[in-house]
Amino acid sequence: MKFVSYWHDTAPAFAGGAEGAIAGHYDVAIVGGGFTGLGAARQLAKGGARVIVLEAGRIGSGASGRNGGHLNNGLAHSFLAAKTALGTERAVALYRAFDESIDTLEALIAEEGIDCDFRRAGKLKLASKPGHFDAIARNFEAVNREVDPDTALLTADALKGEVGAPFFGAMLSRKSAMMHMGRFVVGLADAAKRHGAVLAEDATVSAIIRAGDRHTLETGRGAVTANQVLVATGAYTTPNFSHFRRRIISVGSFIIATRPLTDGEIASVAPGNRTYVTSMNIGNYFRLSPDRRLIFGGRARFSATSDQRSDVKSGAILRDSMARIFPQIANVDIDYCWGGLVDMTSDRYPRAGYQDGLWYAMGYSGHGAQLSTHLGMVLADAILGREDRNPLKGLPWPAVPGHFGKPWFLPLVGLYYKALDRVQ
Repeated sequence: MKFVSYWHDTAPAFAGGAEGAIAGHYDVAIVGGGFTGLGAARQLAKGGARVIVLEAGRIGSGASGRNGGHLNNGLAHSFLAAKTALGTERAVALYRAFDESIDTLEALIAEEGIDCDFRRAGKLKLASKPGHFDAIARNFEAVNREVDPDTALLTADALKGEVGAPFFGAMLSRKSAMMHMGRFVVGLADAAKRHGAVLAEDATVSAIIRAGDRHTLETGRGAVTANQVLVATGAYTTPNFSHFRRRIISVGSFIIATRPLTDGEIASVAPGNRTYVTSMNIGNYFRLSPDRRLIFGGRARFSATSDQRSDVKSGAILRDSMARIFPQIANVDIDYCWGGLVDMTSDRYPRAGYQDGLWYAMGYSGHGAQLSTHLGMVLADAILGREDRNPLKGLPWPAVPGHFGKPWFLPLVGLYYKALDRVQ
C-alpha cells in the first residue's frame, strides 16, 4: 500500500516552475497554487495582466491533489436549506455557479487540450435510511422545479442497475462529472504558464506588507510586489493570514483506492459508473478511477491532522466502511491510502470576495474540486475590471468564536454528528 495521493502518483509532476530567486513587480500576486489560484492565474494572464503564483509546496500539493475526484453540480446542502439560509436569489445563483463550474471545466479542458479523463458521469445522492429518501425527495421536487430540471428521483428498485449495495433511493444530478485531478492540475498549471503567468513553488509567503496601493510579499525565495493580491490557500492558510485562519476550520478528509477491479467486480459494485455520495452526516463518497479502481473516501475521523500515522488509522476505518457497504469486495487489496485537509466554514458555504485589501476564495467545505477553478476565473475577471459575477459577494463571514487556527473542538463536532446519524 502506498501512503500517497493516487492523483499525485499517477500524474506527471509540474516542471515549469520559476527557478532561482524571485523578485519584481506584478499586477497580481496569487498565494496558493491549487485549482483556484491556477484558474485565476490563467485568466489574468490571458487578460494581459502580469501575474505570479506563490505556492508553499508543489503545484497541486494541497486539497486540489488530495480529493475524491468528484465534480458534482448543485449544492452540498439541500436547496431548501440554502434558500432559508441565504435567500432564494443567492441560493439560486450559487446553485447555478456550481452548474456553470462544470461547464467551465469542460470548456477549459477542451481549449487547453488537457488529458485528464473528464467525463459527465452524473451523481447519485444515495439514501442510507428510509427517512433520508423522504428528505431527498422533498429537495428534489424544489430543485427540479426551480433550478435544475436535469435531475431525477430514483427508487430503490431503479438503483439496482446503478450501485451494488442496498440503498433506499437516490437523487440523480446528470450534469455532474469526474476527472483525473492530478493530470488536470498539472495541465492547468502548464496552461497558466503558457499564457504568461509565473509559477513559483516552495515559496511560502512569510509576510505581507501593504503600503498604499502596493503589497510586498516576502518568501524564502525572495520578495515581490504587487498591486493586487488573491489569497487562495484554503485549509493550508498560514498564521500570517489570521483574518482567514479564524474563519476556516481545517478538517482531515481521507481516501483509499483499491487495486484495479475486474469486470465482474465493477458490475457488482458500481455498474452505473457515476459519482456516489451517501446521505449520512458522517458519510462516504466513491467512484471508479480511470484505471478501474474504487476510490472510496469520507470523514473517517474528525481530525485536523493528515500525515501517514493519521492516514493509516483513517484508512482502516474507511476499509471497514467499504466492506459494510460492499461486502463482495471486502478482501480486495488497497493500493493507496491518503488524506488531506478540507477548508470548512461554520455554515459550510464557500466565501469569495475582497476584504481589507485582499481578494480571496476559499471555504469550499469539501466541494471545491468543481467550483474552485471557476471561482478563481470569476475573481480574475473582477480584478481585470470586467463584470463581477461572484455569487458570494457580500455574504457575511463572521469569525468562528474561540477559533484562532487549531480547531480544538473537532472531536466534539464528530461526536455530535455520530449522534445525529444514530437517531435520524
